[in-house]
Amino acid sequence: MRKDELDFSGSWKKIYVEGRRKVPTIYLFRHAQTYFNRDRRFTGWKDSRLTPFGRKQAEKLAKKLRGKKIDVAFQTSLSRSRDTLREVLKYHPECRRVFTDDRMIERSYGRLQGMSHRVYERTHSADKLHRIRRSYGFPPPGGESIRMVERRVLSFIRDLLAYMKKCRVNVAISAHGNSMRPFRRYFEKLTIKQMMALENPWDDYFEYEVRD
Repeated sequence: MRKDELDFSGSWKKIYVEGRRKVPTIYLFRHAQTYFNRDRRFTGWKDSRLTPFGRKQAEKLAKKLRGKKIDVAFQTSLSRSRDTLREVLKYHPECRRVFTDDRMIERSYGRLQGMSHRVYERTHSADKLHRIRRSYGFPPPGGESIRMVERRVLSFIRDLLAYMKKCRVNVAISAHGNSMRPFRRYFEKLTIKQMMALENPWDDYFEYEVRD
């Protein structure tokens, strides 16, 4: 995985907004449907592109966010995150910068990446598949557990909140299904069990105000 983490002591602090807002806001969403999503494959860090249906979902999401103000945006290095964000930002000429930070990239599925769920189930039980996909502390072979994903996402959140409180900017975040879980757990004060039961939509967003 390539990490292009931001220098919070430098580059982020250069982005200010004229007439600073009192309550900066996060607009969090996941990428739209990819070919691997459609075909029920373990995607992880594989760079699967958006399907035609996924592009329509991204357009729908973009229209829902059209009336919001976005000053700065964040994506990962995977094309599905970048392409979804690109569609959203068509309506936001006010967005000053787009940053890439892979602390919020999708979880790694290790040696399972690219394998279809159907193939996996030929030699493993449905319970084992569920454990791989929905267990908090159980990593797939050579991959990451959600606990591991949460650790890196929380590092990103800590830096992000400090930045937003200082610069008073509204932020869009184009994340992934599993990296959204720790975001939502943090901002919605969920238990681990509640977080692991989440189903994150492809064509909608979550809004969080960042108060001092």
